[in-house]
Amino acid sequence: MTHQFTVEGMTCGHCEAAVTRAIKQLDAAAQVSIDRAQKSVRVESGQPREALAAAIREEGYEVLA
Repeated sequence: MTHQFTVEGMTCGHCEAAVTRAIKQLDAAAQVSIDRAQKSVRVESGQPREALAAAIREEGYEVLA
């Protein structure tokens, strides 16, 4: 299942890595694509959307949508 998130606060490669790592800890098989300029995080995962959003929030980023 594909989930699209708008994430506020990603400013560098380290931020992208932190978001990716948080998602992969929840689902090691997840495919993560990040477009920092668009504040976009696209995730291919069987995990529930809210669980993925919670993992991103736990890293300190705001999930807007």
